Amino acid sequence: MYYLEDYREGNKFSGVYLCKQKQILKTKAGKTYYSLILQDKTGQVDGKVWELSAAIAEFDSMNYIACEGTVTSFQGKLQINLNRIRVAEEGEYDPSDYIPCSDKDVDEMKREILSFIGSVSNPYLQKLLNRYFVEDSEFVGAFLSHSAAKSVHHSFMGGLPEHTLAVTRICNLFAAQYPLINRDLLITASLLHDMGKVYELTDFPENDYSDDGNLMGHIYIGARKIENACEEIPDFPAKLKSELIHCILAHHGKLEFGSPKTPSLIEALALHMADNSDAKLQTMSETLSASKEEMGWLGFNRFLESNIRQTHSKPES
Repeated sequence: MYYLEDYREGNKFSGVYLCKQKQILKTKAGKTYYSLILQDKTGQVDGKVWELSAAIAEFDSMNYIACEGTVTSFQGKLQINLNRIRVAEEGEYDPSDYIPCSDKDVDEMKREILSFIGSVSNPYLQKLLNRYFVEDSEFVGAFLSHSAAKSVHHSFMGGLPEHTLAVTRICNLFAAQYPLINRDLLITASLLHDMGKVYELTDFPENDYSDDGNLMGHIYIGARKIENACEEIPDFPAKLKSELIHCILAHHGKLEFGSPKTPSLIEALALHMADNSDAKLQTMSETLSASKEEMGWLGFNRFLESNIRQTHSKPES
């Protein structure tokens, strides 16, 4: 199989790919065309069908399609212009080739999560963490295989534990640097801050918003589930529960970024900064990696709010 990451501008395009999204649109002149997102385990690429000829058979989103075309570029990103499409037949593809996965070892990520839980000394917080990451095997399986986003960053299988651990490691550094931080509270909040994404996003290959995801979002879902779990733990301190819930509600930092609350506690501020740092650095890393050897400016990135490019200078050996 020829993977999407191997294509370059000017290449001929041919193979079976997952049609992650299909939109039927019209040009300014009123001509109908298809706008697609094609996916394999190495990533996604925009596809366009400008001519709806007999060579374009009927197909839908989430179909595996055998397609042909040419590789072009638009605004610094690869784009596929397709002229032949049909639904692929069973046996023409292996579904595992179409699910992007973390390059981190899942068992090792689980061990590190358990190690952080073991480092939490507060018995109520440790019991809460064990309730999810030790006792609830269904949650653990879903958490370890989930993405952290539909797109933007960590939008691959295993992206959720990878992002969660990156945030937790940063929070652990913050706690060591700033003695006022309640480390147990911050580590617990960091491990649980995105647990609502297990319910906000559907499983692969869809990896799209669920009904609850669209209606409520992962911040509310996670805060509600954590609050309910705290209430089921005998004598869980009321103030500690409120402080933990506040960290979850405030971890996006600003109201316009989806946070119901802005950070009022030092732990909530630290969690927001760790979450924001990993999200933005991972976004830039993924964008730069996708650009391969391209050393020019890559254009304005909406999430990063900047025009970005690769670093030309190399570190000294």
